[in-house]
Amino acid sequence: MGKGKFPVEKLLAIQTPFYYYDAEVLRQTLRTINEEAGKHDGFVVHYAVKANANPKILRIIREAGMGADCVSGGEIEASVKAGFPNNKIVYAGVGKADWEINLGLDNDIFCFNVESIPELEVINELAAAKNKVARVAFRLNPNVGAHTHANITTGLAENKFGIAMRDMLDVIAEAEKLPNVQFVGLHFHIGSQILDMGDFEALCNRVNELQKILDSHRIRAEHINVGGGLGVDYGHPNRLPIPDFKSYFDTYAKKLKLRPGQTLHFELGRAMVAQCGSLITRTLYIKKGDVKKFAIVDAGFPDLIRPALYQAYHKIENITSEEPKDTYDVVGPICESTDVFAKQIDLNGTHRGDLLAIRSAGAYGEIMASQYNCRKLPIGYMSDDL
Repeated sequence: MGKGKFPVEKLLAIQTPFYYYDAEVLRQTLRTINEEAGKHDGFVVHYAVKANANPKILRIIREAGMGADCVSGGEIEASVKAGFPNNKIVYAGVGKADWEINLGLDNDIFCFNVESIPELEVINELAAAKNKVARVAFRLNPNVGAHTHANITTGLAENKFGIAMRDMLDVIAEAEKLPNVQFVGLHFHIGSQILDMGDFEALCNRVNELQKILDSHRIRAEHINVGGGLGVDYGHPNRLPIPDFKSYFDTYAKKLKLRPGQTLHFELGRAMVAQCGSLITRTLYIKKGDVKKFAIVDAGFPDLIRPALYQAYHKIENITSEEPKDTYDVVGPICESTDVFAKQIDLNGTHRGDLLAIRSAGAYGEIMASQYNCRKLPIGYMSDDL
């Protein structure tokens, strides 16, 4: 999605800042996922709704046949409203409130990914009150590290997520005692923005070990859920807009030893939607300091928090200028020193009124926006609608 693919004249007419989603990039990504996952029997793909819950994004993903991975009652509601089949909705999360569990029960969702015995007991109690049986998978903490930012690792023993591997048999035994829950599988997730397939291989090895233990106790898990985590190339959104889904799915096909009839579930979020989205912001001022030149824009970290929260890199392009490159710090209007999108980057000569596109912002962008400083939430626009 280079400059030529931005409808600049149309974007200039919209009040900034806002999110712009390239529907063709999204659909191409989804086609690639279906093609690569479809090469392997029993692979089932869900979309991690937490990455972006824009209703138009959800509709396109649902039309591609994906399931929905939810981590809140609000996400279940959004998924149901977007038309995801109830039997393709899974619900995870370390702190499920009673109303959220009841919502899942009322909608007969596919599965609850359970993270503790106290949670299991509450689900059983609430299901009993509705005379229902809840399908549950246990999220195990595999103690597998991921080569990613410390704030987005989730599979280490020190993280709050999941049940310790040593407790696997005990929690399954507990589930078998409870009349209103049904054990159907195991769930894992080791982190996000992972580009090293070796991390996924390590998870496969751990799952294989655990499956052997289950076999020795004649316990069968119908479903294995390995979460998501596949990263995207933030440095080259034009040249590499589609993540390496082939290597990702092939890794699991080669390294994970499924039992006959088992299904393997994935929960991809960032990899599905990051590259289709850009935060479009207007340049307010060019400020020349003693040693730097600042491009001050009207977007701030309330609109895209990733650079402030994770020191995340996003490629930035001036989509309205063809002038020779100059070097800028791109900063927002918020009175916080962390309100910086990038330092010392080269942009085409930038002036007041120019539009900058902050790329690869389709995941954890609009969905994490806040109204800090009483700012309005950014609106998301789909290319199909412009």
